[in-house]
Amino acid sequence: MEFLSSPEPVDYEYAVTVMEQRVADIHAGTAQELIWFLEHPPLYTAGTSARAEDLLNPQFPVYQTGRGGQYTYHGTGQLVTYCLFDLKRRQTALDLRGYIQGLERWIIAALADLGLVGKTSNAGVGIWVETPNGNGGGMKKIGAIGVRVRHGITYHGISLNIDPDLSHYAGIIPCGISEFGVTSLKQLGISITREDVEALLRHHAVSQIFGV
Repeated sequence: MEFLSSPEPVDYEYAVTVMEQRVADIHAGTAQELIWFLEHPPLYTAGTSARAEDLLNPQFPVYQTGRGGQYTYHGTGQLVTYCLFDLKRRQTALDLRGYIQGLERWIIAALADLGLVGKTSNAGVGIWVETPNGNGGGMKKIGAIGVRVRHGITYHGISLNIDPDLSHYAGIIPCGISEFGVTSLKQLGISITREDVEALLRHHAVSQIFGV
């Protein structure tokens, strides 16, 4: 498996082109699986279940994408992690549900190292945390998941809010869920560098995603 980290914000369409080529190369047996850490400039993406009414104010570029899910926001201060795995080689085989649950465990394990309790919700895929009353209180989303599979190989992946401008989420109903807000590590009082978050995700990657 290869780990790649891009220090500067990466154009979204370029990132998708890179992922699609890497999927083809993994399928052909000419490239390794990949975990790619990056940030994007501010933008919105629409998954395959996105509803037009959930795009409230397209103040940033909007990209239609083949990943699962609805509308989400990407921007600086948010760590995006694209995961390109050949599920046929893994214990999960072609069990997409099991793979997504592994991504959820991955985010939860990283948050636990920071003293946070991440939770799943019946409201949808992703990770939520309980926030104190000073931040509005209640459950808020801190990590999102969107996946696509081609030839049994995954791409797209997860995002984790470190210190993005949370006001940018006002342009959409994130993941089609209006009853929960969004939060970030910074808003929860955790000051941490992107590099340190990457290190946590690297540490937990294979054991949490694939249970080995």
